[in-house]
Amino acid sequence: MDRKYIRRIYLNGELPAGSYLRDVPAVRSLKATGGLEFDRDVTFLVGENGTGKSTLLEAAAVAAGYNAEGGGRNFRFSTRDTHSPLADYLTVVRQAYPKDGFFLRAESFYNASSYIEDVAANGLAGEAGAADFLQKSYGGASPHAQSHGESFLALVQNRFSGNGLYLLDEPEAALSPMRQLVLLGEMRRLVEARSQFILATHSPILMAYPGARIYEITGKGIRPVEYRETEHYAVTKAFLDSPERMLRALFSGEEKSDEI
Repeated sequence: MDRKYIRRIYLNGELPAGSYLRDVPAVRSLKATGGLEFDRDVTFLVGENGTGKSTLLEAAAVAAGYNAEGGGRNFRFSTRDTHSPLADYLTVVRQAYPKDGFFLRAESFYNASSYIEDVAANGLAGEAGAADFLQKSYGGASPHAQSHGESFLALVQNRFSGNGLYLLDEPEAALSPMRQLVLLGEMRRLVEARSQFILATHSPILMAYPGARIYEITGKGIRPVEYRETEHYAVTKAFLDSPERMLRALFSGEEKSDEI
């Protein structure tokens, strides 16, 4: 896709004095570099816990018009207002507007599923009715009637229709390794249908998507890296190559050993 639904994000003002966001590595880097470019159909935000990848993804989603707890642009629910105020200071530069879109958060997908169920039950889905609504967009059943992983894939396979902007926060939390491979296939299908993906993830399986841009976030800032340069790939490969050796070093308390 030549024209991106999100082409760039940048801070458009100073964060309030004393705001915890000033100490978040991803936010500090965004301010220092003047913004972040999204020049590929698939972009990954990766990094250690606490570096701010999910905070940054959430802010981009909210600034682009999506509900903070997840869902499509027309989702309007809130179970608890816990999202950061970063979106208020973030500008999204677009090259095109999507016809479809979804912001999926692993931690609040239950809440989004409840909203979907309520929409179907209360006849808010249109004249087609609840059964047709669920069949068309969610695989024929309420997300609550499926496992976490099943409902997530049903969402991607039925609700995501292409020409869309899809922001996914740690989708691997719901998926087995095999289902992560299925997700990669669905992502390719949707990219070929003129879609853009931005994901925050820890999964070395998902990061392997061909041609993706990977931004690694550390305490030193944000930088583009190649797949095999990521810590996630290196640690996972080392462990799978020799789990016994790594576990022996770990359990002996040699955290700084060259074996880890």
